[in-house]
Amino acid sequence: MNGSNKISLRGYLHNYLVGPLLLTILLVLLNIPMYMLNANAGFVMTCGLILYIMIAASYYYTKKNAVLNELVTFAAQYGQVQKQLIMDLELPYAVLDEGGNFMWFNKGFSDIINKESRRYHKSITTIFPDLMLDRFPKENGEENYYFRYNDRDFRVHMKTITIDSMLDNSAVLERMDDARVFMYAVYLFEETELNYFVRKSEEEKMVSALIYLDNYDEALESVEEVRRSLMIALIDRKITKYFNDLDCVVKKYEKDKYFLTMTAKSLEELKAMRFSILEEVKTVNIGNDMSMTISMGIGANSDSYVTDAEHARIAIDLALGRGGDQVVYRDGDRISYYGGKTQGIEKSTRVKARVKAHALKEFMNSKEKVMVMGHQLTDADTFGAAIGIYRAARTLNKKVHIVVDKPSTSVAPLMAGFLNNPEYGNDLFLNCQEAISHMDKDTILIVVDTNRPSYTECPELLTMAETIVVLDHHRQSDEVIGNTVLSYIEPNASSAAEMVAEILQYFSEGPIIKSLEADAIYAGIMIDTDNFVQKTGVRTFEAAAYLRSCGADATRVRKLFREDLPVYQARGRAIADAEVFRENYVISVCPADHLDSPTIVGAQAANELLNVLGVKASFILTDYEEKIFVSARAIDEVNVQLVMERMGGGGHLNIAGCQLPGYTVDQAKEYLKSVLGEMLDNGEI
Repeated sequence: MNGSNKISLRGYLHNYLVGPLLLTILLVLLNIPMYMLNANAGFVMTCGLILYIMIAASYYYTKKNAVLNELVTFAAQYGQVQKQLIMDLELPYAVLDEGGNFMWFNKGFSDIINKESRRYHKSITTIFPDLMLDRFPKENGEENYYFRYNDRDFRVHMKTITIDSMLDNSAVLERMDDARVFMYAVYLFEETELNYFVRKSEEEKMVSALIYLDNYDEALESVEEVRRSLMIALIDRKITKYFNDLDCVVKKYEKDKYFLTMTAKSLEELKAMRFSILEEVKTVNIGNDMSMTISMGIGANSDSYVTDAEHARIAIDLALGRGGDQVVYRDGDRISYYGGKTQGIEKSTRVKARVKAHALKEFMNSKEKVMVMGHQLTDADTFGAAIGIYRAARTLNKKVHIVVDKPSTSVAPLMAGFLNNPEYGNDLFLNCQEAISHMDKDTILIVVDTNRPSYTECPELLTMAETIVVLDHHRQSDEVIGNTVLSYIEPNASSAAEMVAEILQYFSEGPIIKSLEADAIYAGIMIDTDNFVQKTGVRTFEAAAYLRSCGADATRVRKLFREDLPVYQARGRAIADAEVFRENYVISVCPADHLDSPTIVGAQAANELLNVLGVKASFILTDYEEKIFVSARAIDEVNVQLVMERMGGGGHLNIAGCQLPGYTVDQAKEYLKSVLGEMLDNGEI
């Protein structure tokens, strides 16, 4: 029997061939009225109808097989054409088995990997090593991967193909179990040219920057008057040539300020050079005793050039607030710091302190009450600064509260003198919950000795207060207290107590400080300067002299800070267990057992270790209250603030620290070593 007899047509094609036969029904219906009109005409039409039926039937049965043969031939030829089209398709295409091995790929794919489809059945990982099987898309999934192969960029698009239905209908293959069977379709899209233009577009983005000369007036005063114009010209030439060589445009718009515009590519070159202009400017020397330093603020990758310029202005303010001699780069919402390795230069003038004192007086007069808050674990500097603000507010007859939630043991002797004195009342010191209940719209909140909201004694107060003032001597970071009406941050000051002592001298006609209060402020300066050894300047001693004239007694203060024997033993143990890292860096752990304020002891041990010959910086780790506190100290060769900022903390060039919640002592030590080692290898410190 002919095979075609086993196949029949259906659908539109079948209806098309059967159509003429179906028309005979209409002709039969028309033949009936013809007999009624004329019998001879009806007979003729009947004969014609029979002839038509015979011809139509014969045509249907004879042409059906021919049509079937033509369809089979066309299907076979179409399959070959389709296969050839896929093979010659310019889009590289491949099919993988479940194990990621090549089953087949077209000519476009073959040209890229330089392999033959019939002979190459290895894993796709031989072409793209990073494309492991566990990264393949899951059932009914699709994924995109990006790789570089033979110096060309590719996007690999993979999707799963379920072949269960094919196997169920196959007469050759069958499944061994009920597991799902997959293949993977792979498409290659070359994006070399696209990525080139994307990179080109990114590299040509405009970046705004500001450059300020930090100590313009002071540096000029250190050189003879006839040489000052030469020094200015040399500085201008140094800055202009440096940035012109990097395809940047520099425009000086004030005697000590420059506007800079450049491309993102130039910025990347500057970052690779770690902004060496900071050091090059210092090499200008024509007999000046003081080197010129610069600060730079950069804004990039925001939604507009205007916003970039505004971010550059914010960045330069932050750089100056951190002591200058550094670069602050604001990339969208992310802030990076470069430089800042040298000690900030103390300003000899106290005009800024006088202006801030008058502004603080105005804000205090506008409110009924004053709330003073420092950082967590109140220390002597925070306490002394708070007492100074108390005295300033009392001269204006304002009610004052000081937030002290968890004071350190070093502060207890200072607090005792106020707690036992009826003159200061029972509500001078409040814990966090009490402070929240006392806060209202008629209260001004003054934050001392910190500028980070997360470090404050009671962060909830920051959201409740309408008027906030910040007085601090620590360098600013990207975490700042917002909505402040007055921010006085002076990184060159030795302590917050020194800043408050200066403010008191210009506050009204000079408030009368009692000896007990003078002792507290003096103690804050003494502790933060390690008995006037660390970070002291002319203004530090002037503030101390002012406090001495108000009745502060150095001997009385020293007695307040005498320590118990366990404190000495813990400090000695931290020093004895110290280990040397990279020859010049010392790391140790301070025991916290049986100590009320182990972090203070750790800081003292870090200071002691600086007396060891060859030590550039010391780091003491203390496990306290489920955190690892790191105290970092240096003299003048290393900026420990940069190290602590990398670990989430901050501070000064030679006094800094951080907190590491969730770490063990060993983990914190390894983390510190890795950060310190990386920064040393990259020349960042």
